[in-house]
Amino acid sequence: MKVMHRARHGVLAAGACVVALWSATSVAQESGYGLNPGDVLQVSVWKEPELTRDVLVRPDGKISFPLVGDIVAAGNTPEAVQGALAERLQKYIPDPVVTVSLGAANGNKVYVLGKVARPGEYIMARPLDVMQTLAMAGGLNTFASENKVVILRRDGAGKQKAIPFRYAAVQNGDELENNIILSSGDIVVVP
Repeated sequence: MKVMHRARHGVLAAGACVVALWSATSVAQESGYGLNPGDVLQVSVWKEPELTRDVLVRPDGKISFPLVGDIVAAGNTPEAVQGALAERLQKYIPDPVVTVSLGAANGNKVYVLGKVARPGEYIMARPLDVMQTLAMAGGLNTFASENKVVILRRDGAGKQKAIPFRYAAVQNGDELENNIILSSGDIVVVP
């Protein structure tokens, strides 16, 4: 009986790992996921086992790969990185078959600051709106200014803008259009 329980527990744990990996990969494939620094890519080259490895997207947005050197990954999809690797590997391997998949979306993060139960950084394994993110942070505490929440977001040029969010209004079913989908790097500030 105990052995069956342990075996079942092991199968459940393995299943959870497969679901987590599938979830990260499906986010990348379904939405044309743009890679972020901190993401982990699984790269394999068919019939070249020494070129199969996990690759981290560095803080500068690049990855390093044997024979290829550095490639810009941040902002590109896994498919675009796959194409770039295959193109550069052709010098050394005739007709390389390269596969790149998202192993972990560790760079796809949002941050929650201020008067919430659990402020901090949160990995987005799927698209999240403001209310979902605040729920992950344990919700607003009793001293929070519900209608003064702000989302800080940087544009492509690095300029930051503040997007107001009226928590109480959205919670009551009003102003639902303000419950926007967050982007990687967004900061939700709850005063």
